[in-house]
Amino acid sequence: MEVLNCPLLSVNVRVWRFWSFVLAHNWRRYISIIPVTVLNVFMFADLYRAWGNIEEVIINAYFAVLYFNAVLRTLILVYNRDKYESFLAGAARVYEEIRALNDDYITKLVATYTKRARFLSISNLALGAFISGCFVVYPLFTGQRGLPYGMFIPGVNNFDSPQYEIFYITQLVLTFPGCCMYIPYTSFFTSSTLFGLVQIKTLQHQLKNFRSHENLTESTGVLNRKLQKLIEDHKRIIRYVKDLNDLVTYICLIEFLSFGLMLCALLFLLNIISVMAQIVIVGAYIFMILTQIYAFYWHSNEVREESMAIAQATYSGPWLNVDDSIKKKLLLMSIRAQRPLEITVGNVYPMTLEMFQSLLNASYSYFTLLRRVYN
Repeated sequence: MEVLNCPLLSVNVRVWRFWSFVLAHNWRRYISIIPVTVLNVFMFADLYRAWGNIEEVIINAYFAVLYFNAVLRTLILVYNRDKYESFLAGAARVYEEIRALNDDYITKLVATYTKRARFLSISNLALGAFISGCFVVYPLFTGQRGLPYGMFIPGVNNFDSPQYEIFYITQLVLTFPGCCMYIPYTSFFTSSTLFGLVQIKTLQHQLKNFRSHENLTESTGVLNRKLQKLIEDHKRIIRYVKDLNDLVTYICLIEFLSFGLMLCALLFLLNIISVMAQIVIVGAYIFMILTQIYAFYWHSNEVREESMAIAQATYSGPWLNVDDSIKKKLLLMSIRAQRPLEITVGNVYPMTLEMFQSLLNASYSYFTLLRRVYN
């Protein structure tokens, strides 16, 4: 099945293809990556210029880190384009195989998770476009000249005409490709983990029912062939999660480090500002960081928990009156399933809700330390 026609994955892949990050190679790739990268360099230069003004540094650092992650995601995606295309093609092929199974439970399962993946992908794009629009429009209502994102070019005054108008329009235009560089990768992670859950839950269902209740006299040879297919499916799921982890683990590490620091800094900024409009804006930044991190950790945690539930599904199946050779295979499968399938941060620690809580605790601890030192 062509990946562009796979409803669970197509939303994000079509955006990537439009910008020629995958499945194509044309001029759109360069008019998105190069200007956004240059803008990001000027944003980091502005942090150096504003050093000492803690409020300005923290706010501008938030956008600089956001764009840095967008550029980094895209460069890794383009550099490993073949791996991503191979992964997406394999996922689309397996999706079609699962959808073709003649089972009402599996059909409903695929439809439910496909609907959820498409909803999350489309809503992420819509929400990202709305928030990005708010970013670029907000300076117009401050009563003074300001740019959506802080930037510094040596020897150039950003707020004199006509360069102010030029820079403002440039940032306005570059916000759209920047959003397309950042949001679809998050949605790709979500959709891929959801499809991992589809495969795992399908395997669980088949293990519970691999012996037909209508025909309990199936021969050992027939049952062995059915079980061998389920074992191959389990191996395929293990490879799928491993391949997904290889693609995203270092992106997760960079975001863990950068967003952990930014969360601590924004909490500190929220503690020292008093203007209500600024409090609302900083609160929105914190909310976006938390939802971004939580989406990653929640879906990863679901994959981990459901992969271990394969062992329970194996035990719950109709194994009592089957041949010993089949019982041994089921036992080995159950033992393997007790070793969870995990998506990790930098291949160091698994992304679970417990680790998400630990990240929040660490950020808050550093925030309280920073506040005490500042006071």
